[in-house]
Amino acid sequence: MTEGALLNDRYQLLEKLGSGGMADVYRSRDLMLDRYVAIKVLRKDFSSNAEFQNQFRLEARAAANLSHPNIVTVHDFGFADNLLYIVMEYIPGKDLKQLIRDLGRFSVQDGIPLLTQACAGIGYAHRAGLVHCDVKPHNMLVSKDGRLKVTDFGIARALASIATTERTDVVWGSPLYFAPEQAAGEPPSPASDVYSLGVVMYELLCGTPPFTASTADELARLHISARPIPIREYIPDIPSALEEIINKVLSKEPAARYRTADQLGRVLLKFGTQPDPQPVEKEPPSQPVITLKPEVAERLSGKGKTQPPQQEPAPVQYYPPQPPPQTAPEPATQTDAWDAVEEIDWVSVGLGLMAVLSVGGLIPFWLIIYLTYNPPVR
Repeated sequence: MTEGALLNDRYQLLEKLGSGGMADVYRSRDLMLDRYVAIKVLRKDFSSNAEFQNQFRLEARAAANLSHPNIVTVHDFGFADNLLYIVMEYIPGKDLKQLIRDLGRFSVQDGIPLLTQACAGIGYAHRAGLVHCDVKPHNMLVSKDGRLKVTDFGIARALASIATTERTDVVWGSPLYFAPEQAAGEPPSPASDVYSLGVVMYELLCGTPPFTASTADELARLHISARPIPIREYIPDIPSALEEIINKVLSKEPAARYRTADQLGRVLLKFGTQPDPQPVEKEPPSQPVITLKPEVAERLSGKGKTQPPQQEPAPVQYYPPQPPPQTAPEPATQTDAWDAVEEIDWVSVGLGLMAVLSVGGLIPFWLIIYLTYNPPVR
């Protein structure tokens, strides 16, 4: 398909937004409803392949049943001009991978709200019985107002249809982000998506994924057996609580991770809303906020500067308040002396005196008993 083409006598392709391994994505216009949409068109060599046709239809059906603020809405799908296509909500903005390339890396304060939104969308899919299987920053679209939406449930499969003994030589997903069990050909689970979210989190905060290699086989080996470089080597002042979260979600064993994206999202939400130990005058917000600050959303939309953000101090780092300027001590007044006397806890003093008297009163009693059984020798 080319720009300007009319698909199914309804959708006019305006411009190509990107290309993937099996499809091209166009910004288009729905002439019937007079609105902008994004259309993914399966490439010709795949459209004629029955296996890929089934996989593509599976994407449309799985995604069309998901309705969530952090998931891209699917409007329509079909087959026209010997091409499979899927019509989706158009999100003006950039994908998270492009934002990482533009900004270098995100600070903790800017990155956690984005990850929390991703967890909300993928967690909703987990509750619906679906595994995304291809979680990566390319599939996370960030709008101009800072809203993140997960897209491309192209290889999501119903959990009920995955046999626990299933093994396959075809590994769905992106080698840079898939979980060790996916690399080993084992069936994916919600914990697999959690691992991929951990890889995205690592890259979001460091600017580089935990594993890089020149081939997919080498990447698979690294995911299965290698340990990533500790994130503290990239971010020396990273909060220890966040470092523990990242280490947990990047565990090789699925049982050692959070079971679903919802669980990870709740942990990140609590982490992101912990009170700042630095002395501040204003009170912390009463409700957790997962949307980005206006100035951050402005940077993401391209209106602000595109340089990497300045490294900000970790929220757990404590800065003691500055001591007040030294002044000459004022002479103590009689009122101050009376105040000091009034602050004495007389109850505690009385109890202490009673204890001393009680112990002292026992001394003659014990002397009488001793002398009764041990009279003095004459």
